[in-house]
Amino acid sequence: MKIGILAPIAWRTPPEHYGGWELVAHHLTEGLVARGHDVTLFATSDSLTKARLESVCPHPLNQPGHALDSRVYETLHIAHAFERAKKLKLDVLHNHAGCFGTPFAHLISVPTVTTLHGSAAEAGSRTLYEHYRDLNYVSISDSERKLAPDLSYVATVYNGVKVASFEFQESPGDYLIVIGRMSPDKGIHLAIQVAQQAGLPLVLAGIVPSENESYFRTQIEPHLNDQIRFIGPVNHREKSRWLAGAKASLHLVTYEEAFGLTMAESMACGTPVVAIRRGSVPELIEHRRTGFIVNPASDDEMVADAVAFLSHVADLDRRYIREHTEKRFGVERMVKGYEAVYKQLLAPRQTFPLRAEPT
Repeated sequence: MKIGILAPIAWRTPPEHYGGWELVAHHLTEGLVARGHDVTLFATSDSLTKARLESVCPHPLNQPGHALDSRVYETLHIAHAFERAKKLKLDVLHNHAGCFGTPFAHLISVPTVTTLHGSAAEAGSRTLYEHYRDLNYVSISDSERKLAPDLSYVATVYNGVKVASFEFQESPGDYLIVIGRMSPDKGIHLAIQVAQQAGLPLVLAGIVPSENESYFRTQIEPHLNDQIRFIGPVNHREKSRWLAGAKASLHLVTYEEAFGLTMAESMACGTPVVAIRRGSVPELIEHRRTGFIVNPASDDEMVADAVAFLSHVADLDRRYIREHTEKRFGVERMVKGYEAVYKQLLAPRQTFPLRAEPT
């Protein structure tokens, strides 16, 4: 098939540090190329791929010190992809870049599909999606559909992780880890409380968004010491090493997250996850096999439950966690899932007469 992948341009594809959507688009692109498809990736000019790369954006929108007008370049980026989809005679154009591609879909004859990546949680994005509800959408978890239940979903395809690229340690260290944005909705303050009450070291890794600098200064920075460490953003190799060596990873998010890629990455290392039962968590974690699920309650109760579960993480089979993740959330499964979506979009629609004609 001739497939176009429209990646976001907030970060490079694949991202150097932060950028879950770009990472998924990268794994899908490279997986499709490996399976013999003719793939065109629409991404930033510095992106790395074995596919054909097309770009109108010289570097990521979020590259420090090189700000670009996001409205201008996102519009150019999306318009370019849809224009080229027609000229390249693509069989399908797959949008991973959010809601702004939806108004273009009816302007070309090339079939399109949009993976939501949790973006329907934003009111503005949801308005666009619902206006174009008849387009083809893919959810990254069944729970994500609750955010926009009236869209035309063609499938749920879980995000995939490249398990073989992650380290595995049978005998990990004794520290806890959180990888993600240093934001209130990621529950970093709860993770700090869990570590303090459990008496365990905690490593915090990730970016500090500009809009959350006050949160970082008031809720995180005062607690940093020899026990609670902030190491900033990490690349894949660093992420793999820190996750593999952890006793457990904490995923105490306070919102209905559509997937939670770092949970899958943690389990790819064989490291169990302690998470709150919100959003996709029950779909990702097998309770008492690959981690522990804390029921929503008051902050104090959730922290206490998480601390209690930590005393049992050593009982879990880390090799089973890694193998289970490969089967359920491996890149190959994701790629095959999207291949099935594309074939479904390209299959001729069967029509039947309302009544048989006389012979």
